[in-house]
Amino acid sequence: MKPTVRVVAAVMHDAHQRVLVTQRTAGKPLAGQWEFPGGKVEMGEPEAAALRRELQEELGVQVGAARAMFELRHEYPERHVELSVWMVDAYAGEPRGLEGQPLRWEYPSALRELPLLPADLPIIDWLENTGLAS
Repeated sequence: MKPTVRVVAAVMHDAHQRVLVTQRTAGKPLAGQWEFPGGKVEMGEPEAAALRRELQEELGVQVGAARAMFELRHEYPERHVELSVWMVDAYAGEPRGLEGQPLRWEYPSALRELPLLPADLPIIDWLENTGLAS
């Protein structure tokens, strides 16, 4: 039986309506692929707290306002992922890769050109259909 991992993912945008994606570093599963920032929810941790913690640890930003948008499920060969997607409406600080991960600001239409994690692909559909205006 495959383990199930609960994950939060952040849709962060800049003044130009570009969204932030990060590249998975060597040593991680699916290294080299791009993803929306976020990470695992710890046992008993509220999702909003996990989102704030992960963005502080990975990017050095403080979330001011965020809202849960929708949930996804994806099955990888080794695990099931339950992904909670959050829109980050306000944050303080300039995102930087504190774990050595490259960052890119991209327009949603350009995200399909990147090797994005399969679990994150439906986020592109959502951005194209409703996206930052929701």
